[in-house]
Parts: sequence; C-alpha cells; structure tokens
Amino acid sequence: MSDIRVPVLVVGGGGAGLTASMLLSTLGVESLLVNSLPTTSVLPKAHILNQRAMEIMQDTGVSDAIYAVGTPPEQFAYTAVYAGFSGHENAGRRLAKIECWGNGGRDLDWVAASPLLSTNLPQIRLEPILRERAEQLAPGRVRFHHELVSFEQDADGVTATIADLDNGTEYTVRADYMVACDGGRTVGRIMGVEMQGLRRLASQVSIHMSTDFSQLAVDDDVLIRWHFVPEIGAMVVMVPMGPGKWGTESPEWVVHLNYPADDPRSFEDGKVEQDLRAALGIGDHPITIHKISNWAAEGIIADRFTEGRVFLCGDAAHKHPPTGGLGLTSGMHDVQNLTWKIAAVLNGHAGADLLSTYEPERRSSIEKNVRRSLENSKQWSVTGRVLRVNDPDLTAEQKWEHLSRAWSGKPEDADIAKEIGEALAVHSMEFHEQNIEYGYTYESAAVVPDGSEPLPNPDPVRVYVMSTRPGHPLPHAWVERGQGGDRMSTVNLVKPGRFLLIAGEEGHDWCAAAAQVSTELGVPVDAVRIGHASGDLLDPRMSWTRLREHGPRGAILVRPDRFVAWRSHDEVNEPLGLLRSVLNQVLHQIGRAHV
Repeated sequence: MSDIRVPVLVVGGGGAGLTASMLLSTLGVESLLVNSLPTTSVLPKAHILNQRAMEIMQDTGVSDAIYAVGTPPEQFAYTAVYAGFSGHENAGRRLAKIECWGNGGRDLDWVAASPLLSTNLPQIRLEPILRERAEQLAPGRVRFHHELVSFEQDADGVTATIADLDNGTEYTVRADYMVACDGGRTVGRIMGVEMQGLRRLASQVSIHMSTDFSQLAVDDDVLIRWHFVPEIGAMVVMVPMGPGKWGTESPEWVVHLNYPADDPRSFEDGKVEQDLRAALGIGDHPITIHKISNWAAEGIIADRFTEGRVFLCGDAAHKHPPTGGLGLTSGMHDVQNLTWKIAAVLNGHAGADLLSTYEPERRSSIEKNVRRSLENSKQWSVTGRVLRVNDPDLTAEQKWEHLSRAWSGKPEDADIAKEIGEALAVHSMEFHEQNIEYGYTYESAAVVPDGSEPLPNPDPVRVYVMSTRPGHPLPHAWVERGQGGDRMSTVNLVKPGRFLLIAGEEGHDWCAAAAQVSTELGVPVDAVRIGHASGDLLDPRMSWTRLREHGPRGAILVRPDRFVAWRSHDEVNEPLGLLRSVLNQVLHQIGRAHV
C-alpha cells in the first residue's frame, strides 16, 4: 500500500472517531480513519445519546437511523430502584420511579431545549450505523484493523506509521493534523500524556446476555433498573439492550455487577455466571451469555488535550464513571468543537491560533462532566448505606426487614421511610442534569464577550436557561417561512461549516454587512432576519423573540457549532466594520482589529 497524504488523520473508530470522520466529510475535509480492531465495539458499553449528541447525529445524516432502532420514547421515560429482582417474596418491589432524560418527550423543559429528543442505543448497535455512514461519506478512508504504530510531528504536520493487520504491511500517512480518539491506548502514551484524577473507584463486571425476563421484570417504561439485593449486600444494575423489543420484553440485557478491586472471581466467567444468578435470584433460569467484560470506573482527565498538531478527544482525553451517561456524548461534543475549527483553518478561513481554543472550551465542560459523573456514582453509595443493604452486621433477612419499612405504612416506620424516600429522590438530579448536558458554555478567544452577566439560574445542574449571551448554545425556537409556511428550528438554520447571523426584523443593515464581510474575508456567513410579523422568517408564537435578548435592530453571530460568538443588542453606526472585526477576532485571522 502506497504512502498517503491527507489533511486529517483520525485514530480510533469508536463513537468519537467515527463522528469526527463524518463531521469532517460534511465540512468538505478529507480524512483517513484507522482503527486497530477489526470491527466496531463488541461490547454494549455506553448507550445514552443526549439531545445535543442527536443534533450532531442529524448533522451527519444518521439521526433517523438511530431513532429507528433506538429505544422508543415511551420505554425510555423512567429509571427505577427496586428491592432485589427475584427469589424472595418481596423481590422486585419498586422503591422509586424517577423520570429520566426528558420523560419520553413529556418533560416540557426538554421539548423546549431542542427539536430532537434524547434516545438510547448501546454502542454495539450504534457504532455499525456510524461506520456505515462514515464509509459512505469517505469511501476507502475508514480502515478497521489498521493500527497506528508510531508518529512524529514537525511544524508543518504529522507523519504516522500505520500497520495493516490483515496483511502485515506498513505504510506512512502524512497529515496536517491528527485527531486521537483511541481511548488513550497509543497516541497519549507516545505523547507522554498523564491522566489525572480518581482511578479504580470500583471494579465492575458487565454481562451481555440473551434471556426472557418478561415474567420477572416489571415497569415496561423503565430503562435503567437499580436493584439493591440484600442477599449479596450490593446493588445490581440492569439495562435492556433490545433489539426490536425493549422494556420488560427485551430479548437482550446487560447486567453490571460490583466486585472488590482485582477480585479473582471477576476474571472467571463460570464464577461470574454463578454470581449473576445469585444476585438476580434466578436459579437455573435460562440465559445465554454473549460477553463478560471487566472494567474499572474512573474519573480522570488528560493533563493536556493538545500538543502541536495532535488533538485528544473522547476517552483519549477524559474518562467518566457511567453514571449520568456523559462519556460517549462528551466525546461527540469534543469533535464537534474541534472539526469545524480544523476545517476553517484548512480552508483558509481562520488562522491556526483558532485551534488553541479547543482545549480551554472543552476542558471547562469536561471538568464539570467528570465531576457530575463522580457525584452521581457517590450518591448510589450513600443510598446503599441508607438502605443498609451493604451493612455487614445485618443478615439478609434483617436487610429485607429494614427495606420493608419503606412500604409498610406503619407509624413506627415513618421516619425510616422518609429517610429512604429522600435518599432516593436525590437521584432525580442524575437523570435531569440538563444544564450539564445541553447548557454548557464556552469562554475563549473564539467568543467575543458583550459585558453582560449570565442570566440567573436557580440550579446550574438541572435547569437549562436559554440565552443568546456570547458563549452560550443557540436557543431552540420554532420559526416559520412565511405566514403558515414551513416550520423550522433556529438550531437547524446553522449549516455545516457556516456562520449564521440572526438579526431582528429591522436588522437589514446587519444582514447587508454579513453578506459583504463574507465576500471580503472569504468566510461563509449566512444571514436571516426573524420577527413576529416581518422578516425572512416569522415568529408567530414569539418563541424566538422571548429568547433573543436584543431589539428589532440587534443581532447575534452563531458559530458553525451552534454557539453564540457575539451579540449586539441594537444597531450601531458602522455594522460592517464591527462585524468584520468580530469575525477576524473569532477566527484569529492575521491582522484582526480589536473589538
């Protein structure tokens, strides 16, 4: 195989790497993806796709395919906590039922945030969809069973040696930039990157299996099931895997068991199956195990996300406990932030310094995500202590007796029932951390502050307050093309690789300035006026007007990743000069004027 010259080399073919490949293709940037494994994931792994992740999937053209095979909204509405699963007269009794990730589209906060809903699809089924689309967009440039052996970089690019593991040959790739989405297995190690944070918080074993639990599981609208099992003194987590049927009739499941660190039982499949049956109380109930995997929950972040022309994304830059479902989606958000910037630099629209904004923008969000994942994980330990399921001084029956106070209704149990109820209620935060998932903001040299303060937020974890303040995500609002015309979301007005100026109904001068500066700077900028009764698009419900935070002659400039770069509350004397300076600053163009 001959040597290759390509603008971007993507290392790793998981969720982040495949998303990077697809996004680069939609941006008109040629890339080569290499992945050392012969296939996509054989493990279910992560499965939650939040709203912003689904917006990214829509950009790449796979959102409909994901929704088609993902968990139906009505079976992705709740998470629930139970006392045991089977094998005891009270096993399977529900202790709490908590709305999760928008309650299947019934939570109006989530409906207001985005035109798309969150969904659920395990990586074992998600990644083949992403791979197929990536191959469609870049034929011959998505190569599985091709491994990065080594690389070095200089001032002008990266030179990598790739091994074709099918035929044992090697070839060289010369790229302008390398995007590492390999989980830290190769690139970070070669760079000497250190992962900092909390390691091996817990030792986990995940069992992917086929079985019929339809006569044992309850609550068809529940996704993740948390079973506190007195007999083993621990919690067992169960998640339906589909395909085709979900809820209680799911033909496949993944069950997560906790073990002490390096417990030898966790490495023997036969003993893991014994532990699984004991934990679920299912005796000789027929099961077919597909895969048993051992892993450690960690909350770690790379000491740097970039070095020269190499960028770390996804698990190569950060790893999270699975609680909260923030890991896979964070990787997708990483590459969304990075790829438009790489495209802008390669296309000559931006100076290379634009790429220096990747790390500060993403690190601030990642630190919050990892912290929230750790807090979510810790809270389950707190709940276990309140339930006393893991109390070594109690027998299994004594634990059952304590749990029964949660539902006995006896006056003497009221205080304990209240304590248990409050401990369980705290978990609603894990499944409604909308501001963490969707409302994260950016501060960097690619955002022009307007001197305003953030809007008040009563809960920075759970409450997403939509705003057009620079650095905030573009708010979603339904607008129309002409009276009674096609309805569209403001989110979908942003096209791949293009800036969008949204002006008020009287913002003609801003739109004219956008057209002229686009021509002058060679930067793709679309412009649109939105108003209640006049404009290029109409706002009959006042949905956008309530959110825009500027007057009829004001405007905002939105980056290609749908984050607000700049805002003017009203008209100015020289809109062309100001907008030119703004774009020069955001894009780090040479000789930019100070704004």
